Formats: sequence, C-alpha cells, structure tokens
Amino acid sequence: MNIVFLGSGAFGIPTLDMLARHHTLTAIVTQPDRKAGRGSKLTPTPIAQWAHEHIPDVPVLKPENVNDESVRAQIRNYPSDAWVVIAFGQYLGSKLIEDRSPINLHASKLPRWRGAAPINAAIVAEDTETGNSVITIAKEMDAGDILAQSTRPIEPDQTASELHNALSLDGPALIAQVLDQIQSNTLTPVTQNPAQVTVAPKMSKSDGWIDFSTSANTCARRINGLSPWPSVTVTLGDTPLKLLRATPEDHESQHQEPGTILDPTEGLIACAKGTLRLITVQPPNKKPMPWRDFANGRQLQPNEKLTGSTKP
Repeated sequence: MNIVFLGSGAFGIPTLDMLARHHTLTAIVTQPDRKAGRGSKLTPTPIAQWAHEHIPDVPVLKPENVNDESVRAQIRNYPSDAWVVIAFGQYLGSKLIEDRSPINLHASKLPRWRGAAPINAAIVAEDTETGNSVITIAKEMDAGDILAQSTRPIEPDQTASELHNALSLDGPALIAQVLDQIQSNTLTPVTQNPAQVTVAPKMSKSDGWIDFSTSANTCARRINGLSPWPSVTVTLGDTPLKLLRATPEDHESQHQEPGTILDPTEGLIACAKGTLRLITVQPPNKKPMPWRDFANGRQLQPNEKLTGSTKP
C-alpha cells in the first residue's frame, strides 16, 4: 500500500520501520526541529532522525501547522491508500483528512486513558494491564472508532519508559492487521462507550509529588509511572532526590511515621500500609544509581526521613 506517515515521537519508530519494509512510504510528516539540551541546539524529532538515517529517499515534511492551506495541499498530493498517525502532536483538521483513511495508534485500551499521557496514567492508577488501540480520527481527542486492540500486562516494578518501549514494539503487528483489513474491506469499527472514558492529561513537573501516607503499592506505582519524567522528587535533609524505580514489600512498617527510612542498606521506606523498597534513585547532578550505592556514599542512618512534595 501507499502510506503517508504522520508522527513525531519515538513510540512510532518500530511501526515506521515495518511500513518501510512492507509498504511504500510516499511521505513522512513530523514536527519541526526544536531546541533541546543544554546548548539549545535545533534537534529533529526521533521520527525525522530515524527517517534521515534509514530511508533518506522518502520526503520528510516538518510544518509548523499541518492545516495551513499550502501544507495541506502538499500532503494531500502524495499518493496514499492510508495515513498512519502515531504521536504526531498536531490536530488534523477536517479539510486535511477528508476523503482519506487516517488511522491512529494510541497507547492504551480505549476508551480508558484518552489523552497525552496514557502510559503514565495506567501505571499510576495501579492498572494491571494496558495495551494499544488503533482508531479512526475524530474531532474529539482519541474518540474515534476502535479498529483493533492489543493487551499487555503491567509488571509490578515496570517504569513508564519500559512500558512505552514494550507497547511501541506491539504497534507494528496491530497496524499491519488494520492495513490488511483496509485492503480487504473487512474492517469492523467499534464505537467507544462514553461511560467508560478516562482521561490522561499531559504531565508536568508539578506532578512529581508523592504521599507516603498511602500504601506502598500506590507509592511504588507513582514512582514507576513517572519515571524517568517528570519523576517523583523527595528531599532527604536539604537534598532533593529523584526516585526512579521502586517495588512494594509485603511486610508492614511497624507503625513508623510514613517516609521514615527503616533500613538504609536495603532502601526500605515506611508507608501507611506496607513497606516501599527503593531500587533506583538519582541525586542532583548525578546519573541514576542503585539505592545501595547512594546509601553507601551518604552513610545513611535508620530513622532518617524522606519528605515528598505535596499534591498541587
């Protein structure tokens, strides 16, 4: 099939690779280069960078506004049997997509977790499973008809970055299935149930709070679900500390005040219910490291306390 691909984030790279190998990519549309890093160097999107390295003959467009009349005409001029949209980052207007067949890969089992941060939301909400959905494009965000879905369990200590990568690898097969159904005219769209909709808005640094007066499982899921960004940040004495991976323990914290370090060597932290084990942390101006290495370097003592920022 002739495919126009619209995407920006790394989540779409495995699917783009599949499309390049099994179909004809007539164009790739992505976000413009943006300043990034300490030097504020103009940096292409992960999709643009991958395309430049692996399929340099495919045209790559980087419009500021995909709905501008001249841009719209240029994109629509490329031959296409379908448009594949993955983490593109711009709204697709009705004039752009009319009489086309855009399909969108979204990293949740819709209608649960519409929005910009479905992977983070699923982990933080203590969901036991998630998946991908391929949907049609609708005026409301992520509200299109469901064309196909996949399912993946969420492991107890799985971080958002790990789940992101796993779900991205599940994407190619699901998109390939839907493209085959488009070719054979066998699609069976399913309307989303509005009563089951939950929303996962875009995250910010202000989301990096934690409340140790909840359960150890809730704390662990929040830490893992916000790792590596925006990350949960606590203070130990006067020092901020990012918590990047944790797991709940079965044994109770013996009525210690929540946030108290019960065992400095093992990284055991008291919660209102259960005990939290810290696995990976990141001190200021340091790389992520195992808790044990951090504790040894700081010579932590029992009953020191971690203080989390409060919920906004």
